[in-house]
Amino acid sequence: MSSPTAMTLWRTVDLPGRGSTFACDLPGPSPDSPTVVMLHGLSATGALNWGPSLQVLNEHFRVVALDHRGHGRGMGTDVSFTLEDCADDAVALIEVLGVRKAIFVGYSMGGPIAQLVWRRHPDRVLGLVLCATSADFRPGADRWAIVRALEEMHRSTRLIPRSLRVQGARALLAGFVVDRSLEQELLDALDRHDPAAVQQAARAVLRFSSTEWIGDVSVPTAVVVTERDGLVPASRQLDLAARIPAAEVVRVDGNHMVFLSRPDVLAAAVGEACRLVSPDLPAESPVPTPRWWRRSRTPRATRSGGARGWRRRRRARA
Repeated sequence: MSSPTAMTLWRTVDLPGRGSTFACDLPGPSPDSPTVVMLHGLSATGALNWGPSLQVLNEHFRVVALDHRGHGRGMGTDVSFTLEDCADDAVALIEVLGVRKAIFVGYSMGGPIAQLVWRRHPDRVLGLVLCATSADFRPGADRWAIVRALEEMHRSTRLIPRSLRVQGARALLAGFVVDRSLEQELLDALDRHDPAAVQQAARAVLRFSSTEWIGDVSVPTAVVVTERDGLVPASRQLDLAARIPAAEVVRVDGNHMVFLSRPDVLAAAVGEACRLVSPDLPAESPVPTPRWWRRSRTPRATRSGGARGWRRRRRARA
């Protein structure tokens, strides 16, 4: 089949009573294949964030992805952006597609959205895969400075001609080996994002904390840890894993932008994580060489203690 990132595989889907969203629905290898729902991060889109992951996952799963409100071609919003609305949008989408239960896979901002799907609609969740994300994004003053800088950037970009925005984006991508389809998706997203919604989304993420209830998660869960992440530190990601009973950990030797710099590595790690939380599929898969990811099981941590009992482990380098 052609690459699932091709925009011809994406379409507008009406969600009764909510509006229209932009989604991709790839049938699984069999009618009984479990469904994974892919939830992207802040300022990304479904195709940009997940890229090759969609094709890798489609070997075993039915794969559904969407653009969140205010992002890319996603639903417009006439009210303030909330993570709860995004969680409800994802569940409304699988209802329209005739899916009863799914594994919800969230990257960065998509992590809180996936957690909220479980909290608000637990009967629709088969499992969770939480990538480059946290149970607690509440920041110190340094993080609010990042939000203010992001807001100023979005105010400024509305005044910059598109040609200059494209040049700036291409300069940003110069440090990455980026598939041309992903590059074009990023450039398109610059034109399609709702700046106000993206600002509100950043603030919503930085207010998010699930620490009071994430320990009650009762479905199989895997946490994909980006070990060199400067935006969501690995310590916060491991704390999330330690708070969830029997969570599996899949470690990736990459930073927060691994979906751009090494999308193949992210795809392999997410594919393994999805198999770990799907009881009807084998947990092991062919491993790319060199092995840029590995997995382990977390000990259970107390809600108050978080992951402070973690032993420091040397990170394997390729």
